[in-house]
Amino acid sequence: MCERKSTVAGTGVGSAIPAEGSCAVKIVVLDGYTENPGDLSWEPIEKLGDVTVYDRTSYTESDLIAERIKDADVAIINKTPVSRKTMEACPNLKAIAVLATGYNVVDCEAAKEKGIAVMNVPVYGTDNVSQFAVSLLLEVCSHIGEHSRSVHAGDWASCVDWCYWNYPLIEVSGKTAGIIGLGRIGINTAAILNAMHVNVIAYDAFHSEAGSKVAEYVELDELLSRSDFIFLHCPLFPSTEGIINKDNIAKMKDGVILINNSRGPLVVEQDLADALESGKIAAAAVDVVSTEPIKEDNVLMKAKNCIITPHISWATKEARERILQTTAENIKAFMKGEPVNVVNS
Repeated sequence: MCERKSTVAGTGVGSAIPAEGSCAVKIVVLDGYTENPGDLSWEPIEKLGDVTVYDRTSYTESDLIAERIKDADVAIINKTPVSRKTMEACPNLKAIAVLATGYNVVDCEAAKEKGIAVMNVPVYGTDNVSQFAVSLLLEVCSHIGEHSRSVHAGDWASCVDWCYWNYPLIEVSGKTAGIIGLGRIGINTAAILNAMHVNVIAYDAFHSEAGSKVAEYVELDELLSRSDFIFLHCPLFPSTEGIINKDNIAKMKDGVILINNSRGPLVVEQDLADALESGKIAAAAVDVVSTEPIKEDNVLMKAKNCIITPHISWATKEARERILQTTAENIKAFMKGEPVNVVNS
């Protein structure tokens, strides 16, 4: 037998795909460079079939996307969109494996209708994202990068005093941090802040025992009014889109610090820029923006006291290795007819 039926019970997702070790499975990676710029091996994927890796595929050229996966059984993507139109041009496609947790670039409804399984990597970087969130806060409070640049520019060597600081330095101990979204990452961030003697409060629609151990659950308005630091760790839903807006900013403490390495559209960027200009928000540090890559005319590019990093909270080598291994396991399970991490079931 060259084919095995892979299905998700009761959904119709999945169709005939060559079984591992019998016929070659055609696997195409559309945008492999971000996941693996050369410091990892594709071997876990290559063991599963005939693999073609493209470093990049233009997100805007749907015909090129379809051309590259037209004969594929499995398409592996990170941020390359796969639309209904693309799926219709790719009759052999049976599974889409996303090298990430988010899968909004795939038309999941169309995939479900066509029996194409969409699989993601639900957990791989909890520690990394929390590490980065706290690092953003510490950079705002300690300005380590700026002072290092100042020293290398000769400012310390020419200083008449034995030390100097170009920005106010802020002690985090004893302050209150508000976390919006107390899931895995939020809980992990709270635990780190606890160790730094930061009081942590949190707003989440769902309360958990694990969350209660590291934070005090409060309503959103109370979080906004009490927090010295606000961290966004919530998913992007209609209910959370634009949650940081002028009305909610008005409820915040004067001089609050905002950290966002969750999703860009959680923030109304013009409202944040205005609040930074007025000083209502003393500083912001973001790893995500509304449109990525960032556009040159994004208002945060010229906003006062705003640190921007290029969506790299997830990108340690260790985390990317976990993504690659989990993706290989997802495909292998699908080939065995026992699919896991299917998001359109």
